[in-house]
Amino acid sequence: MGIFEIILTAIALSMDAFAVSICKGLSTRCVRLRHSIITGLYFGFFQALMPVLGYFLGINFQEEIASIDHWIAFALLSFIGISMIKESREDGEGNDRYDFKTMIVLAIATSIDALAVGISFALLDVEIFSSAATIGLITFAFSAVGVKLGSRLGARSRSVAELVGGIILILIGLKILFEHLGLFSF
Repeated sequence: MGIFEIILTAIALSMDAFAVSICKGLSTRCVRLRHSIITGLYFGFFQALMPVLGYFLGINFQEEIASIDHWIAFALLSFIGISMIKESREDGEGNDRYDFKTMIVLAIATSIDALAVGISFALLDVEIFSSAATIGLITFAFSAVGVKLGSRLGARSRSVAELVGGIILILIGLKILFEHLGLFSF
């Protein structure tokens, strides 16, 4: 995977956090800069941490599954993408609390998909630390902006963000599969 694919993956992964951030902004009466920073830090940190954890899980199984790694990457990315598309069609409720307990649960919940992507990264031999940093920084930015946007835009933005993120992940999964099968070279 090149830098372009890493950035697209980071954007796609950040869409869950972005959507939740919008909900946080929708449910907070008076959004302040600290709300955006708190949300960005929690979501960005966990989105960076989870691929690293997934990578080290995946690296342990790399030799056993090398012949089917492209299928696993495709399946994981497609599963995450389809889940995001389904979530884009559901109405979620936000809350206006920014305490540790609330934010840690939201941060972990929105970054589970990044764990699966980390496993895919191990199978694809991606440089994990720079990739994780990219994912974390992009998620921080999207989340911080999402809180502010949520206070101004409304619930529709959440759905669009998750839909676009899901489509991007599926397309990246297809690209990986097609390249390994020799069907296309992007």
